[in-house]
Amino acid sequence: MTSIVGQYECKADAKGRINLPTSLKNKLFPFIKDEFVIKRSVFKTCLELHPKVKFDEVMQKVMKKGGRGKQFELFLMKFTAGLKEIPVDEETGRVQIPKNLVEFAGIGKEVVLNASHDKIEIWDKAKYEATLESMSDEDYEAIAENIFDVDE
Repeated sequence: MTSIVGQYECKADAKGRINLPTSLKNKLFPFIKDEFVIKRSVFKTCLELHPKVKFDEVMQKVMKKGGRGKQFELFLMKFTAGLKEIPVDEETGRVQIPKNLVEFAGIGKEVVLNASHDKIEIWDKAKYEATLESMSDEDYEAIAENIFDVDE
């Protein structure tokens, strides 16, 4: 799943269930029979959906770099708060988002799935759009120039 990208819109029902769009479900096919991990995002008010095998790699990195001690243990507690292993239905692509995570992300009926690199962010549509608009064009351009070494 290291290069799945794209923005997908879908709907959530009152119980927090979403159906992954067919094109996204097809991209996830190599992982669909395995469990997925859903968790709170570290930096944003959204959720992250990871194939379990990929999340295990994330946890190895956290444990290797994290060290020990009270602060690390509190970080680990917050990092994994609400984390749950969930299946993705092979036929429908349906995902059940736990109620506590729906509440954390403020997910309503309109949902945006933002597939970026190695995870899928699950956003309430209004929050997603507000977050996109929160970065100024100048900041976006400055970071883009730095990444792509654009010379004027």
